[in-house]
Amino acid sequence: MPKSKRFKKVSLTQTKKKGLETKQKLIEEIRSCVDNYARLFIFSVENMRNSKIKDVRNMWKHSRFFFGKNKVMAVALGKSSEAEYRDGLHDMSKRLLGNVGLLFTNDTEDEVLRWFEKYAEPEFARSGNKATISVTLDEGPLNQFPHNMEPQLRKLGLPTLLKKGVITLLAEHKVCKEGDTLTPEQTRMLKLLGHATVEFKFELKAMWTNNGVVKDLVSGKEIQPNRTTKVAAGGSEGEEEHNEEEEEEEDDDDDEDSD
Repeated sequence: MPKSKRFKKVSLTQTKKKGLETKQKLIEEIRSCVDNYARLFIFSVENMRNSKIKDVRNMWKHSRFFFGKNKVMAVALGKSSEAEYRDGLHDMSKRLLGNVGLLFTNDTEDEVLRWFEKYAEPEFARSGNKATISVTLDEGPLNQFPHNMEPQLRKLGLPTLLKKGVITLLAEHKVCKEGDTLTPEQTRMLKLLGHATVEFKFELKAMWTNNGVVKDLVSGKEIQPNRTTKVAAGGSEGEEEHNEEEEEEEDDDDDEDSD
């Protein structure tokens, strides 16, 4: 029997790992945005959908969104006051928990908060979501569906039958009850019926401004930057000041000896 032309033996010995390179590129891009934008927001997304994220990106072309591994983004910002890229950023890195992202923008705090507070898009629920409504289908013809969908509806648990080319429900069927945890079959049925029961929306959690101030947008509490703990090459600011004082004292001693 001849071998299929589609069959190819691929050796994995020459594949290149791009993990480190990709992480380094993300770190560089985030730090570049820290230098070029006035404000940084941490946000989470309810009912994440990639298509909706693309829409928001297009509406905010003047800003930058980042989604990546929290640990890598935390390294870019700085995990401690000594390692932070700019004053206050280590307080932001501590908040990179769960499914969150970064937004860099030059828009004012009020403009950003106002826009994201109003923005919400209806979306179809996924498996594991809680049902927000109760849906029941009455016995009788289901004229909203074409006849060729009858096998699919039967697979979703509906007691159906084709009668004269019309899908007919043989008995009342409860699709879901409010408060129930939805199964894949229930979410598929709700989508076929056109019930968008959840919302795609953002929740802004914290804000950093380029003067080093961090604001918790949930509690409204502000954190002022601590500029005395930054580490420079060769030691901390305190150590540098101490070394300078010692050098001045040595110079004074040399002057006294020369006299």
